Amino acid sequence: MYEDKPDDYFKSVRLDIIADLPAGHKLSLLEIGCGYGATLAEAKRQGKAARIAGVEIDPKAAAQARRTVDEIIVGDVELIELPFAPYSFDVLILSAVLEHLVDPWQTLKRLHPLLKIGGLIYASSPSVAHITVLRMLLRNRWDYAERGRLDRTHLRWFTPETYCEMVERAGFKVHWVRPVEKLTGKQAVADLLTLRRFSHLFTSQIFLKAERMA
Repeated sequence: MYEDKPDDYFKSVRLDIIADLPAGHKLSLLEIGCGYGATLAEAKRQGKAARIAGVEIDPKAAAQARRTVDEIIVGDVELIELPFAPYSFDVLILSAVLEHLVDPWQTLKRLHPLLKIGGLIYASSPSVAHITVLRMLLRNRWDYAERGRLDRTHLRWFTPETYCEMVERAGFKVHWVRPVEKLTGKQAVADLLTLRRFSHLFTSQIFLKAERMA
């Protein structure tokens, strides 16, 4: 399913997540769908992480990740038993992952115990409520693509609100949810003119931070 993906699909670095990690701590990080492990490796290089572990479904990407990541588990996170004890990690990263899963709701509940109390989760996924999707539907179309919001490998679709609900029902307290990318000038003006009641129409990629509750 992922063998035809280009290299850059697996090697992106989420600098925004790394920048938001608590400073002054040597954190233990677990990333689901870590690709080449670039985000984990960069967090460790910056001195924010002491232990980095990843789960990756694509064997070739996992082989690359092993060069820089402490622990790599190869397999489908929905089907394998993860070899980690409860309370093992300070941070869980799910960047562009939940939309690929058959049951992301149950997967979040399974991952919940791996985080320490007060541990953080960073998750992001495309928003199906984006205005470009609405325009497509108005044309009576739903066209899949090789990558992006309508990637052929996506199985689930979320709006910012339903994304929050999914994470909260898994036992996390949401700190914030916002777009990955800043609004363009025109989008910002339209957002203000509509009193931010339709901000979800301008959210291309949902970005969420939450905390594990007891």
